[in-house]
Amino acid sequence: MSSQTGRLDRALAAFRAGEPVLIHDFDDREGETDLVYPAGAVTPEAVARLRNDAGGLICVAVSDAVADAVGLPFLEDQIDHPAAASHDLAYDDRSSFSLPVNHRDTFTGITDDDRARTITELASMVSTVEAGVDYGAEEFAAEFRAPGHVHVLRGAPDGLADRLGHTELGLAMAAETDQPPAVVVCEMLDDETGRALSTEAAREYARRNGFPYVEGEELVEALR
Repeated sequence: MSSQTGRLDRALAAFRAGEPVLIHDFDDREGETDLVYPAGAVTPEAVARLRNDAGGLICVAVSDAVADAVGLPFLEDQIDHPAAASHDLAYDDRSSFSLPVNHRDTFTGITDDDRARTITELASMVSTVEAGVDYGAEEFAAEFRAPGHVHVLRGAPDGLADRLGHTELGLAMAAETDQPPAVVVCEMLDDETGRALSTEAAREYARRNGFPYVEGEELVEALR
C-alpha cells in the first residue's frame, strides 16, 4: 500500500467515525489547511477546538441539491449593495457563501453550545431532505433564523468536477463515507503571523493530535 493510499484510507476511516480531518487545498488556490468534521458529529467541545486550534470561520457546507430544496441562495445574489455587485476573488470564480443562520432554540447563537446545536440541527435537516421528506424553505425558516452565527456554504452542483474548494473537498469525503452532505470546515490560522497555518505546522498539529492530514490533490485524484 502506498503512503498516499494509506493517508487517504486513514482519513476516510476517521471521517466515517465522526473524527476531524485536516485537508490542505492547493498551493495555487487558497493554500490553506482546514479542519473538517462531519456536521452531525460536532459537539460543543469540537466547536471549542475549531475556534481555538483552527481560528478561522466556522462554516457548514451542504450540497447544492439540499440548498436548492430549502431555498438557500448564494449570499452575494441577495445583497442589494454595490459591494456585492462584483467580486475579484484571486482564487475562484465565486464565493460559496449562503445565509448565516442560528437554530431558533439557541440564545445569542455564538456560544459553543449554541453553535454546536445549530450545526447538528443543520445536519439533521440535510438528512431529512436526503430522505425525501417534504421539507422546503418554510420548514427551514421554522427551524432556523438569519442572520446568525453559523455560515452555510453551497457546494458546487457537480462537486469536485465544478470547483476545488474546501466546501467540495469536504462534501466529497462525506459522499465517500456514506454520510449526509453536511460538513464543517474551518481555516487553520497561525497565532504568531496571523496568516494561514503553514503545511508543515498543520502536519505537525495533525501528528501531535492523532488526526489525519490529507492533500486536496489526493482527494481529487481518488474521489472525483
